[in-house]
Amino acid sequence: MRNTRALAVAGAAVAALGLSAPAAVAWDTPSNIVVLPSVIARGGQLTITVDGCRHGGTATSNAFTMPATLSPVSHAKGETARGTATIRNSARPGPYDITVTCNGRSLTKPQAFTVIGGVRGGVGGSSTTGATPTDMAIGGGLVAAAVVGGGVFWMRRRAERRA
Repeated sequence: MRNTRALAVAGAAVAALGLSAPAAVAWDTPSNIVVLPSVIARGGQLTITVDGCRHGGTATSNAFTMPATLSPVSHAKGETARGTATIRNSARPGPYDITVTCNGRSLTKPQAFTVIGGVRGGVGGSSTTGATPTDMAIGGGLVAAAVVGGGVFWMRRRAERRA
């Protein structure tokens, strides 16, 4: 009985893939914008991948230092384009949209990535837009809970050895 269900699910998956393949070949508009990493610090670089962008294009956002150029990916049969963008050092923390223009058409992905505040490494302190006092309190509480939990575990182990 289990094999029958597994076979039915596998058959449905193959049928869905088979039905979507002709549609994938017919793409001529940008779709499926993927941004990695989705959370990034100011000054960092992120990769943008767009399906249906045969000849490349551009990606823009208010957080970018300049528009990112998207180039066709050779191993993806010309259906996918990829590019790299740099986040401005002065970008405010928060979510940002990305607008992609390919083949004369545009697509916007709202809240595609989030910019976070960073730490000034080497200066000896966090920046004013880094961790908030609430973040520090939560982190301190988690560390304290871990210490207490470890102590309780250790004390129980000692008690078991004595018995």
